[in-house]
Amino acid sequence: MENKAKWAFKIGLFIVALTWFSYTMYKFGATVLNLTDVPFTDMPGSVGFGFRAAASFMALIVTILYLVKRGLSTCEVVTSFRWIVLLEAAYWALFFPAGIWGFNFQSVLYSRDFFIIEAGLPCLVEALVMPTVLVVLFFKISPNKPAQGAIKWGLIAAVAHLFVFWFNYTSQWWSEIFLQGTALITNSHVYTVEFALTVVGLLLITVYAAVYAKNSSKAKTLGELNLRKAGLIVTGLGLYFDVLLLLWLLFGDMGGLTVWPTFAVLHNVDLWMATLPLVGMPLLFSKKLSAQADSIKKKRNFE
Repeated sequence: MENKAKWAFKIGLFIVALTWFSYTMYKFGATVLNLTDVPFTDMPGSVGFGFRAAASFMALIVTILYLVKRGLSTCEVVTSFRWIVLLEAAYWALFFPAGIWGFNFQSVLYSRDFFIIEAGLPCLVEALVMPTVLVVLFFKISPNKPAQGAIKWGLIAAVAHLFVFWFNYTSQWWSEIFLQGTALITNSHVYTVEFALTVVGLLLITVYAAVYAKNSSKAKTLGELNLRKAGLIVTGLGLYFDVLLLLWLLFGDMGGLTVWPTFAVLHNVDLWMATLPLVGMPLLFSKKLSAQADSIKKKRNFE
């Protein structure tokens, strides 16, 4: 990356890491205070946020050292990243109790079918897909192993994250429709935009990322990756959360819907990703692949 884009990337990375850590600590504190609501799900959730808080803190420290140009050896960077991946795997695995609860709970106001759509299915998908992919990535990351395996599974993990986001957020809309039908969505331009951005927009980002991952899976070094396309994916995901926040600030929940406003903003554990464009946009303006890396990629495409 050229110097200007590199410094913009460094500063953006620091802000994203700081936001991730700060927001996670905020949510961690909130879950600790609400342990008595549903202990079967809230206690594992609180422990999970503890793992994520540790992961985000480690990411913040590494980012600060990177920003101030304090030298980190390859072994130290790789070891730190491995721990971050493992802690994130533990965070996602602890959604499993919420998935079990979602398949077995019902109340006077809400049926069991509603809880399966709203909590059971998305939490089980999160708890099964993400830990599996991240644990494999953990074993692929090593300073003593070729980088190709880590790059390939890093790309797979990124696509898995996007799929989980799409499935989870779309499930909240389906649960809303299950309760009240489609009238409230079609009668509101704001909800129509949010529904389309979630069900269609996140899916398009996921598909684009999957194609990018497939085309980049043979890369042996990070230098062979197309940073501009990666930046487009990161920026697109961040802008999704930016739009959700902006619409909330401008219009609030507008009444009517019950599940989506609560999930999308009030209890959304992913809102820190609204800062992702600060990392993605510098990548969009980075130089193209070097002639050597571009030549290697073309050669592999013919193999």
